[in-house]
Parts: sequence; C-alpha cells; structure tokens
Amino acid sequence: MLDLSHISKTFNPGTVNEKRAITDLSLHLAPGDFVTIIGSNGAGKSTLFNAVAGSFLTDSGSIQLDGQDVTFQPEFRRARHIGRLFQDPMRGSAPGMTIEENLALAAGSGGWLSHVSQQDKKRFRDRLALLDMGLEDRMKQPVGLLSGGQRQALTLLMATMVPPKLLLLDEHTAALDPGTAEKVLKITRDVVAEYKITTMMVTHNMHQALELGTRTLMMDSGNIVLDISGKERSGLTVNDLLQKFRAGAGKDLDNDRILLS
Repeated sequence: MLDLSHISKTFNPGTVNEKRAITDLSLHLAPGDFVTIIGSNGAGKSTLFNAVAGSFLTDSGSIQLDGQDVTFQPEFRRARHIGRLFQDPMRGSAPGMTIEENLALAAGSGGWLSHVSQQDKKRFRDRLALLDMGLEDRMKQPVGLLSGGQRQALTLLMATMVPPKLLLLDEHTAALDPGTAEKVLKITRDVVAEYKITTMMVTHNMHQALELGTRTLMMDSGNIVLDISGKERSGLTVNDLLQKFRAGAGKDLDNDRILLS
C-alpha cells in the first residue's frame, strides 16, 4: 500500500540553520495496516507525514502509494488519495461555511453547494448521526460555531467521506479535553475499521500507541528505531516500550510530555 524507500530530507542545507529531519528512512505498510507512531519532538514524525502527503519533495529516495510512484507528485494530487487530520481542530474545515456545505465539498457532490441533492443530504445526516453529537440536526449551522471536539470529529468524517487509500492522523486528539479525545478516538477506530483504511497515527500517549491499531513505530533523530507488531506487540507494557526504545536509540526517552502521558 505505502512504500518509502531510503527517503531523506534536510532543511536549510549549507546554512547555520541546517536541520537533517529524515535520514535514509524506509517503511512498508500493507493494506489495512493501522500504525501508531511515537517519538520526542524533533524525532521526524510530522516531517514523515509531510513527506508522504507531498508538502515538500524529499532530497532522495522514492514514495509509492498503492503501486503508483508519487515521489514528485504535488500535494494537491496526493490529497485525492490521502486524508489528513492535524492537532489543531480549526484546520481541515471551512468555518464560514455550514456543516452541510463542508460535507458536500468533502464528498465531491455534483453541482454547486446550493444544489446539494436530497439523497446527499440524507447521507450526510446518517453519517453525522454516527458521531452521536447532535450535528445531524445542525447541518445549516456554520462550522465556526462548533466546539473543537465537534470540529475534529467533523473533519474526520470529511476526510473519510470518500474513503482514502491512506489516512494520516497527526496527534488529532492532543488539543481536546480527555472526554472528547476518547470520543474522537472511538470514532476513529470505528471509521478505520468500517472502511479498512490504511492508517498512520502520531501520538504522544504510549498507552494509545500500544492499544490502538496493529503496529507501533518509535522514531528518533529522523529514523525508525523500533517497529513492532503481532504477538510481540500484544504483550508489551509501557515500561517494555521504553526499554526497547533505549535498545534501539542507544539512549533513554526523555520527553516529559510522553512520559507523563
């Protein structure tokens, strides 16, 4: 499904601000993989996502998505096949437009927004009802009036209205209160399972990294230092994960945000 082969990225090369963000990284995801990714700030997690999404071109290596070479494909073309949620709930939806209009754009419904068909409206209501947030009765309300959790749940719905080949979740619950975050995570599990979407999720929560999905990666200094799945992953504790990070990275994980989570 996704194949990264020896990709590297250095920002501001040849200057005092030179930063090697990814170094000779290779990764293969099979169809339906749900990969959780953990690592300290600067480990390369978001840079990895940006490389996959096409936010910039890598300095070397290749990227294939579902058998197609997208290494030099611009971001807007990759976006047809890649859904993405960010940490900021305000990104991913148009605040001045209604819930219905946002969903119509995401679904690619034919005609202009004022001509959304009754069939599409019913489909939107049915999908919104699954969120259990009452949004199906507020379809004419501007998205800018929603809470952060409601907007993030709506953005998740928009990103999967036409199921993507790959879903990138970049700490998409980090800015939400614990109760809302748990609800959005449940919606995430349900949507990914329903459509069998190949998914990569960055998290700072090591319990989530082990409980969610089918595979866990740990990153450090622009590379993958741990990749576990199957039986090896199923019995791991957080302490086990920390020990494996130490063995792979040659140092202790010292990120307070991760450790306190």
